[in-house]
Amino acid sequence: MNASELFKLEGQIALVTGSAQGLGREIAVGLAQSGCSLVLADVVDPAETARQVAEIGSRSISVKADVSDEAQIKNMVEKAISEYKKVDILVNNAGISQLSFTATEDLPVEEWDKILDVNLRGTFLCCKHVGKQMIASGGGSIINISSTAGITGVVRAPAYCASKAGTILLTKSLAIEWARYHIRVNAIAPHYLETELTKGLRASEKVYDSLVKQIPMRRFAKPAEIVGTVLHLSAPASSYITGTVNVVDGGYLAQ
Repeated sequence: MNASELFKLEGQIALVTGSAQGLGREIAVGLAQSGCSLVLADVVDPAETARQVAEIGSRSISVKADVSDEAQIKNMVEKAISEYKKVDILVNNAGISQLSFTATEDLPVEEWDKILDVNLRGTFLCCKHVGKQMIASGGGSIINISSTAGITGVVRAPAYCASKAGTILLTKSLAIEWARYHIRVNAIAPHYLETELTKGLRASEKVYDSLVKQIPMRRFAKPAEIVGTVLHLSAPASSYITGTVNVVDGGYLAQ
């Protein structure tokens, strides 16, 4: 393959969940800039993301979808196939963080269920229904957004850690099962990002300073800094990569 073809994504169809803001918006815009048409899925209207995609000159459709609801995921995939006939790239980005950092012995089971429903069940449902279409169309790339918290653990965040660790093992299991269908399944594990989910942490100078001291690069990542890894895992450049966890953490896990 010619080197100029390694990152070519023109004509590809990408579905990004949680694409209304933050990391999901950055990923969707990055894929659009690389020539993809988009399916923008979120529980809220991704109108601003759609506007940015249109400014680039790429095509998109927006679908309201709660990833924990299988009926809504089926509808999302049906709309994507009706519009584009296929999905080449799935980015499972939709997720929520720990709603409170209470002691685990006091954690409401309803909070545990909510986090697992969105982060792990939602990723599974999207993989299940988009994966079925990828099998029929001859392959594709699935990218699951996990976290370093799924590798090392975080105090008072058992549900979030469990959901992100589960995402990693789901990724590996599907990579093995679906390799024969030419479907590659990989995960990305960022550390802290500058998004709405970490706004509270960044609001306290004391808390923020204590966290960045643990990161060799001494800062949180900007959402745009995850996009390059998404593009790599989407493109022909990664054609022999599946079942991996790609850590993007400013050196945090190297210590």
